[in-house]
Amino acid sequence: MSMLTPPGMGGRYRITGKRFPHMRRPRNRRRIVLAAVTSSAALALAGWGTFQLVDVFTGGPSETQAHGAGAKGGKGARDGDCKAAADEEAETKPLPRPSDITVNVYNATPQGGLAKITADELKSRGFRIGKVGNAPALYDKKVERTGLLIGAPEAAEGALRVVGTQMAGAEIKNDQRDTDEDVDLVIGNEFKELTARKDADRALTDMGVEPGEGPAPSGSPSSAPPSKAASPAPKRC
Repeated sequence: MSMLTPPGMGGRYRITGKRFPHMRRPRNRRRIVLAAVTSSAALALAGWGTFQLVDVFTGGPSETQAHGAGAKGGKGARDGDCKAAADEEAETKPLPRPSDITVNVYNATPQGGLAKITADELKSRGFRIGKVGNAPALYDKKVERTGLLIGAPEAAEGALRVVGTQMAGAEIKNDQRDTDEDVDLVIGNEFKELTARKDADRALTDMGVEPGEGPAPSGSPSSAPPSKAASPAPKRC
C-alpha cells in the first residue's frame, strides 16, 4: 500500500499525481456585508425616529431656525423688518388736528351759496379755510355723490380721514399736490349738510383726535342760498 493511500482505504483508492485536495472555509463574506448593511439601516431608522419624537415633544424647530439664512440677517429678513417698521410707524403716527388742516371748499352743484356756508361751518369746527368758490371745470356739476375729498396720497391716512368725519359718504381721491395737510372738499349733488357736529366730534374722539374749536359760523348749511349782502363770494359759491 502506498504511503499516499489514506488509512482504512484498504488499498482500494490510491492518490496519484502532484495535485492534492485542500480543505477550504465556506465563504461568509456576503453574509457579513449583508449583516453590516442591515445594522446600519436599523441604526439610521432608530435615529430618525428619535429625532421625530424630540420634535413632537419640543414643538419642532423654531421659525428662526427653519428660515436659515433669513434668520441670520438675510435679505428677506431685512425686507420684512423694514416693512414691519414702516407699518408700525404708520400706526403710531398721530392724526393731524383740525387746526393743522387747510380745507379748500368748492361748490360743484347748481345751487348757490353752499361753498360759503360749508366753509363757515368747517371754520367753526376748528379747520383752517383756504379757497372758497365754484368747483373747477373738471368737477363742476359732475359730482353726483355727497361730495369729493381730494388730497395727496400721504393724506389718505391723515388729513383726508379727519376731514372725512365731517362729510359722510364723500368719495376719496388722490392727486399729486405738494402738501398732505391741504385738502379740497368738493360739494356734490347729493349734499344736504355736513355731518352733525356731535357725531363728527365723536368720530374724531374715537380716532384719537381732539375736536377743534373756532368762531361761530355766520349761518348754518341749508338749501337756501345766502343773500348778496351776506355773501361777498362770487355767484353760486
